[in-house]
Amino acid sequence: MIADTLIAAARTLSEALAPMRFAAPITHVYDPLTYAWAPHELYLRRFGNAPRRVVFLGMNPGPFGMVQTGVPFGEIAAVRDWMGIEAAVTKPPVENPARPIEGFACPRSEVSGRRLWGLFAERFGAADDFFADHFVANYCPLAFFEGGRNATPDKLPAAEQVPLLAACDAHLRTLVEALQAEWVIGVGAWSETRARAACAGLSVRFGRVLHPSPASPAANRGWSAAATKQLVEQGIWHA
Repeated sequence: MIADTLIAAARTLSEALAPMRFAAPITHVYDPLTYAWAPHELYLRRFGNAPRRVVFLGMNPGPFGMVQTGVPFGEIAAVRDWMGIEAAVTKPPVENPARPIEGFACPRSEVSGRRLWGLFAERFGAADDFFADHFVANYCPLAFFEGGRNATPDKLPAAEQVPLLAACDAHLRTLVEALQAEWVIGVGAWSETRARAACAGLSVRFGRVLHPSPASPAANRGWSAAATKQLVEQGIWHA
């Protein structure tokens, strides 16, 4: 089954990343594929169980999304109420006091996830109708923190990036092949770049949408409409 392949690949990726160490200014690293494995596995089993035409690819977990729920862009209300996924989340071995793990009890909202899943819910209605043709993944499952500040993998030193990207590339290639994807859409430019590198030689097309982060002025001017326009122009969605 496709879901079994995705589950095995996620475990392999997590195991490959476990021994990696990241120097200052990184203070804490979270791997939701360990302490939030239960909801992540449910996500893969429920929505990664058949071929998917389009894979949306994020960069890495946000502090109030996948870090808490184990689901990419995992805004809690979207995961629990729209997808119907809720499961036990434990704690990482070393918890960041500035970013505690509260799981589905976390009161904060992941704005990027709220925007992303909000668009999909608005356009497709039920989660099953969206996932019939689409899947959402993160390129890197690790969340990096500089104290209370979120850090992203593209800002890591080159020597730390090389083994990290190699493991994440291999995982993404396995995921795309297993899902028999026709499109990989980077949510942001860096994710598109990594998708092109990881999936070079595969029979797959690549695209990009604006990242929904509130740090992006363009996203704050109407992300849903902008992303829809990009997807229609690229021929991924119908007008």
